[in-house]
Amino acid sequence: MSRIGNKTISIPDGVTVTVDNRIVKITGPKGELFLNLPLKINIDIKDKKITVSRETNDKITKSCHGSTRAHLNNMVTGVVTPWVKNLEIRGTGYKASITGDKLSVSAGFIHPVFITAPKGITIQVAEDTKVTVTGPDRTVVGQVGSNIRKIKPPEPYKGKGIRYLNEFIKLKAGKTAKA
Repeated sequence: MSRIGNKTISIPDGVTVTVDNRIVKITGPKGELFLNLPLKINIDIKDKKITVSRETNDKITKSCHGSTRAHLNNMVTGVVTPWVKNLEIRGTGYKASITGDKLSVSAGFIHPVFITAPKGITIQVAEDTKVTVTGPDRTVVGQVGSNIRKIKPPEPYKGKGIRYLNEFIKLKAGKTAKA
């Protein structure tokens, strides 16, 4: 029995949820999101509440039940208050800048690295070392943040690189600790 899948999702004011041919469309003040429902998973929308149910108890359907409910909840939350990922850049000469919808990151390479923001995602740069990714879709915001971090992950000796804000990096001792 899925405990997460059985919880209901309340729909806030200003958000509309419609189902058409197994495609859920959620619209709100901050955007519009779509979700394809897995087979044997149904949703009911009554009295500003969404209930997710499953037709059978086979292994695949049970595994999709809770995750579908979690995706719907993240979508309803995201169209009201957008999801945010904050990153910071540490290192001498490491910096970021934004031009249009492209993020330019100088992180110790000969050339800057460019990342284009997907549709619906906004990237902001403050102080040349603080990058903020915002958008209504939690998975896309997380993926864009991960792609930015992959440019130069923090190295374990000095901690230089791109990291999430308040991410803890355990630093290793250098060569002097050997003697």
